[in-house]
Amino acid sequence: MIPLDWMPPLMFGGLVVFMIIGYPVAFSLCAVGFFFGFLAIEMNYFTMAFMQAIPGRVFGSILSNELLLAIPFFTFMGAILEKCGLAEDMLESMGQLFGPVKGGLGYSTIIVGFILGAITGTVAAQVIAMALITLPVMMRYKYDMRYATGVLAASGTITQLVPPSLVLVVLADQLGRSVGDMYLGAWGPSLLQIALFAAYTFYLTLVKPDALPPVPRTLFGKALLIKCAWGIIPAAVLIFLVLGTIMMGLATPTEAGAMGTIGAIVLAVVRNAPLTKFDRLMFLGGCAAAIIGSLIGIVAFKSFAFKVAFTVMFASVIWLCWRAWQVKDLRDLIVQAMQATMRITAMVAFILVGATCFSISFAGVDGGHWVEHLLTGLPGGVWGFLIVVNLFVFFLAFFLDFFEIAFIIIPMLAPVAQKLLTPVVGADAALIWFGVMLCVNMQTSFMHPPFGFALFYLRSVAPKEVKSSDIYWGAIPWVVLQLIMVAIVIFVPQTVTFFLDKPHGVDPSKVTIELQAPPSEDTAPPVFK
Repeated sequence: MIPLDWMPPLMFGGLVVFMIIGYPVAFSLCAVGFFFGFLAIEMNYFTMAFMQAIPGRVFGSILSNELLLAIPFFTFMGAILEKCGLAEDMLESMGQLFGPVKGGLGYSTIIVGFILGAITGTVAAQVIAMALITLPVMMRYKYDMRYATGVLAASGTITQLVPPSLVLVVLADQLGRSVGDMYLGAWGPSLLQIALFAAYTFYLTLVKPDALPPVPRTLFGKALLIKCAWGIIPAAVLIFLVLGTIMMGLATPTEAGAMGTIGAIVLAVVRNAPLTKFDRLMFLGGCAAAIIGSLIGIVAFKSFAFKVAFTVMFASVIWLCWRAWQVKDLRDLIVQAMQATMRITAMVAFILVGATCFSISFAGVDGGHWVEHLLTGLPGGVWGFLIVVNLFVFFLAFFLDFFEIAFIIIPMLAPVAQKLLTPVVGADAALIWFGVMLCVNMQTSFMHPPFGFALFYLRSVAPKEVKSSDIYWGAIPWVVLQLIMVAIVIFVPQTVTFFLDKPHGVDPSKVTIELQAPPSEDTAPPVFK
């Protein structure tokens, strides 16, 4: 007979053993959950009826969860944008703007990484696209190789924190908070991180000026203006479609992801397909209709003119999407993007199902109380809890990716975090602060060995002249910068809470509702029959 107090640590230990062996995480979670679940039933810790919560949660909280639909949309959009040439134009235009400055290619890489992060939300697309374009230029102008590889990998991982990050969507779902609030909380740290990266680049230009030389500008005047507009305006439109509609309350994250996906397909057609005169007319007409319809909608949202304008826009979008399917190269790209999206979405779904099996059994053996007792007894109170949890997540990130950490660890930590952090920032902001903090931390999982996927992506496209040792050593300063950002978010919670709605200050437990007594018969109004 295994004591109840031993069951939670044994479950956690069994899961660690499976992962060390290298068994797939989703099936490891299922195996451990079912094994200890049936063991607990045999020992009368709970009944078989308790396990019936598993299918109910799978169908009710996973397969019917509309928020998780944002994952395939953002994944598909990132796969389309990876090949359509947007990153190339943005890097070339930013390189022209910042090139003549020492470290200019580094600044342009950081800024483009931030902008692409606000569009795609995928690391692989950014790292590969930026490495293919910028790394050869950096090598040509004798940039320090460790800085070049480090800034490329770090700028690609910025997308994990910048809205509409998939990590933020998943964390919002697991913490039970709105995605919009999670996005608002992430803006402060994401902007600060960009500032940290730029400050480090500026520091290197002072102490090692030859390591980050300027690059001569080749475009001037009107040509430079056109180049910058062609690289920046499409990105601005996509950012509005994805983020603007969410922040303005016009769309949910899932709806915004769908609009961003359609926008990416239209952009791919305009940039890469051989357009006929009719295609150009439809594109320009759709743009004009969208602008006119938006202006009309401000003053007359339900007017006939508004409906006509957006009908024209929808017709233009439908035609351009049909053209994308007609062009063989774009059709192949769409099929590849669909296949990649299917693989990632299936992986997420299986991990979620496995995490559900594990969490139900874990809760049945009082695992939540075990975790709470373990973490609330740490020295240092709130700050000791935050430091230990972040160190724990940092080391887990050596072996697990962010999906696995979010689905396994976050549900265990969320109740304790809500209880401990509420006195510091309030009940509404506690889990937002905690989630953004872990998001900053989990960026490092893409940057450090043995499973630093950003480094793998970079190695796969880097020329043979680039040594693997340069890639790994070059990542270390940027991991340190990310850890500094974690410390800032821990000890300065205002970096997260500043953009959030201020609490209303009303205690729901003290709200009283007074009902006025009905009027007496003497004062009641006459009733006519």
